Amino acid sequence: MKTLIRLAYLFLVVAGVTAGVLIAGRSADRDDVISLPAASAAGAPADQQVSAPPSAAPVLGGGPDFTRVAAQTVKAVTNISSVQVVRRQSSPFANDPFFQYFFGEQGDMFGRSRAESSLGSGVVISSDGYVVTNNHVLGDDVAEVTVTVGDRRDVRAKIVGVDAWTDIALLKIDATGLPTIPWGDSSKLKVAEWVMAVGNPYSLSQTVTLGIVSALGRANVGITAYEDFIQTDAAINPGNSGGALINSRGELIGINTAIFSQSGGYQGIGFAVPSNLVRRVVDDLTKFGQVRRGSIGAIEVSPLTSRLADELRAPKVDGVVVTQMSRNSAAFKAGLQPGDVILSLNGQAVTDPSQLVRMIADSPVGSTVRLEVLSDGKRSTIRIPVEQQGRPRRGR
Repeated sequence: MKTLIRLAYLFLVVAGVTAGVLIAGRSADRDDVISLPAASAAGAPADQQVSAPPSAAPVLGGGPDFTRVAAQTVKAVTNISSVQVVRRQSSPFANDPFFQYFFGEQGDMFGRSRAESSLGSGVVISSDGYVVTNNHVLGDDVAEVTVTVGDRRDVRAKIVGVDAWTDIALLKIDATGLPTIPWGDSSKLKVAEWVMAVGNPYSLSQTVTLGIVSALGRANVGITAYEDFIQTDAAINPGNSGGALINSRGELIGINTAIFSQSGGYQGIGFAVPSNLVRRVVDDLTKFGQVRRGSIGAIEVSPLTSRLADELRAPKVDGVVVTQMSRNSAAFKAGLQPGDVILSLNGQAVTDPSQLVRMIADSPVGSTVRLEVLSDGKRSTIRIPVEQQGRPRRGR
């Protein structure tokens, strides 16, 4: 009899566990799960600055253990809330006398401004309140920017400067003793190296995802004018923009900027601006309020295809073709012409348009660049003075 009671008791326990697993499984599969509103995770005291955290430890049979790195860095990733002023399109009948008769001044409602908000992420790079984020997180015609730091404080931010070319923006908040993430050297990154992304996807504060470096030096993806991206498969979603990409040593090696997606969500292809480029942009924004870049005037170039190479009598498809240029440009005045093939700049071979844009932009203002060109099948060298690039328009 006792044996039967024990068996019955065991059966009830097993049935209960099984039922629990089945119920949990059905709940997880539901499409109507409601997410909690975004909230800043509580962090350490604000006067605790993050020093270089310990490296991630390897885990046998799996990926590296980033738990200690995450604990030391998530507190330096903030939530960014931006309010923009958007002007509604005016009614095409606003000047019609009959329209004015019936609606009077209410007709202005079609051309009134309204406020729109956007959410993203940011990274504290100094304990006295400098925060890096993406330019597109702020948007155009910004009226107000609020930064939510790790101890749940909402602090009004001042825009120090923005750089539409790299989609980087620098903010300053009135705070001290903030936790930070130490800068890493993005030039030392290697393909397949483990990295961690931290941000606020879909307003889910301080979310951590893990992946690898998929590729380095990605360009020609149509995201920004100056492209030199780190590609990663760490999950990045809307709201991650402006967040941190961190290596296994707990160092900031990139600012998460964009994703490639056909669905609007994560598909394993994300892009981050390398930390070395971010540091150059931040330094210029801090000193000058804008990024100082070189320019040889307004010119447009295209890849040299095999068909164009035949038409331009180029021996091979190396270089880029000048398609358009301004007559007022320094390049035109120095002798460069539409149809010329640019083969190299200062002795370095030019292989694609994005590379040429970066090389010219990185040239010191006041210096001279040496272009090797092919014109009408003949090689020649053109020396062009580098001018200060004009201040870009606010926004992307």
